[in-house]
Amino acid sequence: MVLGGSWFLGRTVAETAVQGGWHVTVFRRGRPESGAAPDGVEVVHGHYGDPMAMRRLTERGPFDLVVDNLAYTPRETLAAAQVLEPVAARYVVVSSVSAYEGWPTQPLTEDSPTLPCSATAGPEPGYNGDPAPTTYGFGKAGCEVAVLETFGRERAVIARPGVILGPGEYVGRTAWWLNRMRRGGNVVAPQPADRAIQPVDVRDVASFVLSAPPGTFNVTGDGSDTFADFIHACREAAPAPDGTEVHWVHPRILLAHHVKQWTGLPLWRTHAGAWAVDSSRARAAGLTTRPIVETVRDTAAWLADGGHLVASDRASELGITPEEEAAILAGHRRVLRAR
Repeated sequence: MVLGGSWFLGRTVAETAVQGGWHVTVFRRGRPESGAAPDGVEVVHGHYGDPMAMRRLTERGPFDLVVDNLAYTPRETLAAAQVLEPVAARYVVVSSVSAYEGWPTQPLTEDSPTLPCSATAGPEPGYNGDPAPTTYGFGKAGCEVAVLETFGRERAVIARPGVILGPGEYVGRTAWWLNRMRRGGNVVAPQPADRAIQPVDVRDVASFVLSAPPGTFNVTGDGSDTFADFIHACREAAPAPDGTEVHWVHPRILLAHHVKQWTGLPLWRTHAGAWAVDSSRARAAGLTTRPIVETVRDTAAWLADGGHLVASDRASELGITPEEEAAILAGHRRVLRAR
């Protein structure tokens, strides 16, 4: 059973499961703007927060595995887990590294403390800080508690992905960089170019959650890719026109021009823990991750084949304008001349 299986991770989990020979049931609201469930699955329509709809799901069981992509509000997740517990052998809750108290400022392992949140908390628990925590992170932490309270550590899988990229990406981070490279000219990129980053491909997350044993796992890239690898992959996949030049600009200049971290230049963040999440436990349990160049190439191909950004409101928050970019480059050049 895939709870939420019509877009990005949920859809990819369902597709991967079908390809692996599973009998797959997808539970979704059926909103047309979120796309269609993949071929080869049985679709059940309903609302995650509707107790009657969740109880009807039990008639489709028993299930070897439930993958919950809809876990945002702890009390709803608690209700869903309690209803499905008698008919589910194992329950995966897709959480996030945002559930940690220390993200993105500190390096993290699965033993790092998570944000305090009750399994019965309602929408948007906790508070928003700068740069963290977030109500999103509090909610994810509370959903973890809900699943653990219901299934115990013997039957629960807590998956904490970092940034997920790949075909079907709904936020638009890769799409923004591809479009910027396609426009060409002088491109602003954030120093240091050799900073290791840890995006994880949606297909690798899907494969892992379908096979993961009970436990808690960080699900991130292995850190072997750099921001320069990502930018170069975008330049090649766009492709960028001749004469395109990438200028690696110091964070001080970007911050002086009020470039928003994480969104102004998508994936850029100065905080020490943003790309310092240990995923060795997941790798020991079977996680494998592909290089960023493959993720970018396949995302570009998906977009070229008619793929679109479901969450267009999120995409509208990304990026800097050409005027802002020109001002940043002017400041960058003044610094270079002063050296």
